[in-house]
Amino acid sequence: MTAVTGRVAAAERGQTRIADRVVAKIAAQAAKEAVDEPPEEGSSPRATVTVHRDSARVRVSLELGYPSDLGRQCGAVRRRVIERVKTLAGMEVPEVAVQIERLHPAGSSAAAQGRIR
Repeated sequence: MTAVTGRVAAAERGQTRIADRVVAKIAAQAAKEAVDEPPEEGSSPRATVTVHRDSARVRVSLELGYPSDLGRQCGAVRRRVIERVKTLAGMEVPEVAVQIERLHPAGSSAAAQGRIR
């Protein structure tokens, strides 16, 4: 506390804590933004996060269209998640694990979901 003004200095007031679920929502939205053409029938990306101090480890589960360049899309998801979490939450992201839950064939519809031979 300063003697002159009686106010507590900004650095001594406390800290801001961002909940894991908030960081997970940021990561899921970033993954959604990074996917070229999300499958019409697919579900939105989901993310789980483990936060330790100013660092977040992220696991993203998503569905992608097929055929597509899966490696390129996963790389785009990783880059976008790292960028958005750092920008919006101020956290470093040393690890983003991308898990593809399901592939949706191009032009798939309810009638065309049978097995392809």
